[in-house]
Amino acid sequence: MAQIRKTDWEIEVDRADAREWSTMLDLFGDANIYQTSAYGSVRWGEKNLSRIALKRNGETVAIAQLRIIRPTPLKFGMAYLRWGPLWDRRGQPLDPEVPVRMSAAIKNEYIKSRRLLLRVIPNAFSGSPRAATMHQAFGEFAVEPPTKENTYRTFVLDLTPSLEDLRKNLDKKWRNQLTRSEKNNLTVAMGNGTEEYEAFCEIYREMMKRKQFETTVDIEEFAQIQNELAEHQRMCVLIAQNCDGARVAGLVASAIGDSAIYLLGATSDDGLDSKGAYLLQWTLIKWLRDSGIKQYDLGGIDPEVNPGVYHFKKGFSGTDVCQLNPFIASSSALSSGMVKAGLAVQRTLKGRLGPRSLARSLKELAARN
Repeated sequence: MAQIRKTDWEIEVDRADAREWSTMLDLFGDANIYQTSAYGSVRWGEKNLSRIALKRNGETVAIAQLRIIRPTPLKFGMAYLRWGPLWDRRGQPLDPEVPVRMSAAIKNEYIKSRRLLLRVIPNAFSGSPRAATMHQAFGEFAVEPPTKENTYRTFVLDLTPSLEDLRKNLDKKWRNQLTRSEKNNLTVAMGNGTEEYEAFCEIYREMMKRKQFETTVDIEEFAQIQNELAEHQRMCVLIAQNCDGARVAGLVASAIGDSAIYLLGATSDDGLDSKGAYLLQWTLIKWLRDSGIKQYDLGGIDPEVNPGVYHFKKGFSGTDVCQLNPFIASSSALSSGMVKAGLAVQRTLKGRLGPRSLARSLKELAARN
């Protein structure tokens, strides 16, 4: 009679350094830039990161990188998980036990042991199979009520159809603009180095000077992230030039795991009539598809605040989706109360949610109390 092997589950916390984490990230199809060591260390600081891994019989089957916010030496604060956990191992079917065990491990480490309020921004869109798995794994957690600040709405383009079908499915006006751009004698350069990124920054600064709008995007911070990313995980930069060699448009996207995310785009003064943005996006789509990327997240949309960007992205004929609202849980009344108060302060003062300003709000509240 054959013996049934006992499954050996193991949890590892804060054992992986930045290089080891990058290697582990490559194992997962649901990997994304927000779970890279480079993004975490540049945005939040290496000392404020915590990394947890679930292993089964010695094999890593789920991972998550969190930011820890402790504004004072007192035992209260917040654990912040963005676009995780990751559990979609490449080339392997998902074992439904893995998400449940990973959720329990995260809960035990950060809620029970460290007594932090845990806030999870899941990498899942409403109505998807992954969303159902997330709800099952984090079923004990509360779900934040939807607000303008915590709602991420986007278009997601399925890249599995043929290029012919993808082009045919483009909105007619969008497709006409693409055809026009292809007749403008533009050339496209693609790379992931410092030189390409700085070329994009020049276009972006020119656009900002022309449009003079407020933004939370920090292109210098993205430059630091680019420099720290493992080379094969770096952001892809595309630059369009006209026949005179002038740069007319630029695009920055991240393609890690099975999905890509549109991060940054800009058009120069010389490129306003070139329609270079259309050619860049189509060039990227072809490259992503050839690279085995399955879907393309076109970045946040807001029809009311930015109708122009909304209509541009709508032209891809992707699926209009919303990310799951954040999950929250805490076993500490102090952590829960202070963090929720900090979030309320920040919404009142800035109307936007961001981990850095949240940390400042928590420190101010702790000082008052």
